[in-house]
Amino acid sequence: MQIREKIKSLLALKCVTITKLAELMTEKTGEKYTFQRISHKLRLNRLTLAEAYIIADILGYDLEFIERKFNK
Repeated sequence: MQIREKIKSLLALKCVTITKLAELMTEKTGEKYTFQRISHKLRLNRLTLAEAYIIADILGYDLEFIERKFNK
């Protein structure tokens, strides 16, 4: 699943629009986010890891890297 679909799915689950997400991201970071800016980043797969963490936090999720366990 692409990041775009994952984020849109999480937004739908939380009943948050991209416009509302942009407002919340602007409040949280002090950087201006708009519907167009977020939509463009998602469409072009240009979302940074820092922005993914911010979105996850706003939506009440944690992002984490989990080391794979390999059977030998």
